[in-house]
Amino acid sequence: MADDIPFDRKFEAVPGRAEAVTPLVRRVLAPNPGPFTFTGTCSYILGRGEVAIVDPGPDDAAHVEALLAAVQGERVTHILLTHTHRDHSGALEALKARTGAPTYAQGPHRAARPLHEGEANTLDAAADRGFFPDVALADGAAIEGAGWRLEALATPGHAANHMAFVLAQDGLIFVGDHVMAWATTVVAPPDGSMSDYMESLRRLQARPEPLYLPGHGGPVREGPAFVGRYIRHRVARETAILRALSRGPMSIPEIVRAIYIGLDPRLNEAAGLSTLAHLEDLAARGEVLTEGPATLDGVFTLA
Repeated sequence: MADDIPFDRKFEAVPGRAEAVTPLVRRVLAPNPGPFTFTGTCSYILGRGEVAIVDPGPDDAAHVEALLAAVQGERVTHILLTHTHRDHSGALEALKARTGAPTYAQGPHRAARPLHEGEANTLDAAADRGFFPDVALADGAAIEGAGWRLEALATPGHAANHMAFVLAQDGLIFVGDHVMAWATTVVAPPDGSMSDYMESLRRLQARPEPLYLPGHGGPVREGPAFVGRYIRHRVARETAILRALSRGPMSIPEIVRAIYIGLDPRLNEAAGLSTLAHLEDLAARGEVLTEGPATLDGVFTLA
């Protein structure tokens, strides 16, 4: 499917090296590249002297040591988590043990709804179900440190407990996996919800901050305009699903083959789950029919 998203796939950060992104923010790339993580997970260090770490990254000893080396001589006062996927949270316990810093997040892992809970899929297995924050953040909560202030911004969709962090003084938002410069975000039930995701995109689009720092890949410039392209892409994907169903009843694998042309085979499962998320939303709006709740093995028709 063609779209007008100006993806940047030339991100050349070096794993383990602390690199300045803004005067207040440094980035350390984790060595966990893959089809869902791009070149790896981005951990961010906020502040100087007394600092916060946003998204500790995967359970990788070398990455933990790289983060600790980057803040040598400084004190870590906060560890913030955008959402409970293990490529973001895996290093959290080791980092907390080494620094003594409390953890801040919207809350523990939860599914958006009970649908498919326990069903085996690779993306759901990535959920960190054992995490509980020391400080549970409500939408709009303020988190303050030495020389900086963050606003917690609930952005469910990619994950039910996904939260972005707004650094208004620098005109930027730590957006986790909600928006990325290198690819569109996977929305995979039961943790993901397309209706929540679209609402969160529109919430971001209405904000003035131009710079987004994502969990994977380089910075997103002109954030609200970029989010507008994300929204148009999702609407186009929805239109493609409806067009495919206009030819008759179809299963999710049949829909994926019809609308994802030239897809990397490693992403077939993710495409199927995102298609399910679209179909759930379309069914809730009365545009698509299926027998019972929308499921991965269901057959779908136009209403």
